[in-house]
Amino acid sequence: MNALKKILAASALSAAAMGLSVPAMAADYAIDTKGAHAFINFKISHLGYSWLHGNFEDFSGNFTFDEKDPSKSKVDVTIKTASVDSSHAERDKHLRGSDFLNVSKFPEARFVSTKIETTDGENAKIYGNFTLKGITKEIVIDAIKIGEGKDPWGGYRAGFSGTTTLAMKDFKMMDLGPASSTIYLTLEVEGIRQ
Repeated sequence: MNALKKILAASALSAAAMGLSVPAMAADYAIDTKGAHAFINFKISHLGYSWLHGNFEDFSGNFTFDEKDPSKSKVDVTIKTASVDSSHAERDKHLRGSDFLNVSKFPEARFVSTKIETTDGENAKIYGNFTLKGITKEIVIDAIKIGEGKDPWGGYRAGFSGTTTLAMKDFKMMDLGPASSTIYLTLEVEGIRQ
């Protein structure tokens, strides 16, 4: 063992002894949907007169977070489209139909990251393929790291928030006019390290 390795090993042991964290390598996380610590919310303008809000109740996924090299991180999320909830039963029935999500034919939507860019390790652009109604488009999620650390139950968690937009026409959804052509998505993701 050369002198540099000895110094690094001693530093790591000293940090561990004092309860300090040593810079993490890549770690895999399961998104905590069971504990309801993750959300996929959306809003869309209703004809330019108000905002309609909703969310997807059923989704799952995982991510790899590489603190040392965030560009090596990755994300994979699957959404059960029938779980759409806008707090209005008749509207949700319409959203599940062929005019919008067509859940009987396409029960799942999926996002798989292809590239992550960051300049500071806290803010990132997550590029990836989003598939909805059998149509795949590249989207970009603007993400920010909220925090990470130990939880009270002996686990370790990391949380992120992200936003992106979808064009209704890209996924062959009903044309509601120019004021309602864009869906705004907000993703709140907390993962448990595996």
